Amino acid sequence: MIEAGRPENGKPVFRFAPSPNGLLHLGHAFSALLNLALARAAGGRMLLRIEDIDTQRCTPAHEKRMLEDLEWIGFEWDAPPRRQSEHFDDYRAALDDLLAEGLVYPATLSRGEARRRIARAEAETGADWPRDPDGAPLYPGEERLLSSDERDAILSSGCDHALRLDMSAARASLGSDPHWREEGAGPDGQAGDIAARPVDWGDVVLGRKDIPASYHLACVIDDALQGVTHVVRGRDLFHATSVHRVLQELFSLAEPVYFHHDLIVDEYGAKLSKSRGDTALRELRAAGARPDDIRRMIGLSTD
Repeated sequence: MIEAGRPENGKPVFRFAPSPNGLLHLGHAFSALLNLALARAAGGRMLLRIEDIDTQRCTPAHEKRMLEDLEWIGFEWDAPPRRQSEHFDDYRAALDDLLAEGLVYPATLSRGEARRRIARAEAETGADWPRDPDGAPLYPGEERLLSSDERDAILSSGCDHALRLDMSAARASLGSDPHWREEGAGPDGQAGDIAARPVDWGDVVLGRKDIPASYHLACVIDDALQGVTHVVRGRDLFHATSVHRVLQELFSLAEPVYFHHDLIVDEYGAKLSKSRGDTALRELRAAGARPDDIRRMIGLSTD
């Protein structure tokens, strides 16, 4: 059972949750400062979460530069940051609960094996394999039919595997798909009461043999444990909210209010990327930019 945190004195709680795996860019600055502005306007608390569950790509050096850049643009937080790498036990416990309920299964197909199986199916049927909202093919999922003894044998064997949510079983256990309250807008302008579509995602990964949680699981658990009431993030994560709402319902967690904001894009309309070094705050600062310049570049007031 997850012991969710509670907001202090009923105040709203916002969070900004970057990953220290590269240089922050203008898109991060926009999300961080928008979260801060909304938190202060609501008389709420602003939390910083460091999503460093990928311990290979996330490094102390990246984290140090990230914190320096956030302080430089004027982002502030009201409590010590929560680092995901320090809370693996929280995620393992949540996964164990779902395993015990038969809602998670070990999936052993490698990405290459899954691609080949999907290609064969498309060739045989002449129909496109279903894709998730991000464009990735849904996992075939034959292992969901394994018996509990067969699943236990895989888990104890030490072989490589992912732990996937049996989405059909999860939806059946809930009885109906959940909704969420959207105060921003989705890719097609949706706002208000949004019906989740978890079936579009298929059997998503919740953990792996060597990593105790995926983004989906970790962010849901962290939001609950930190008592987050308002999730303000980029519109690229709008559809992922369907998965998050299912997990919140499975764990009987409170539903946050969601606000999906516009993305800062490059001259070609593409989302900014850490890997390409797009408009890195550190590089802009080195070129002489000031914090007010950053705010103007992302369309926020300098008052």
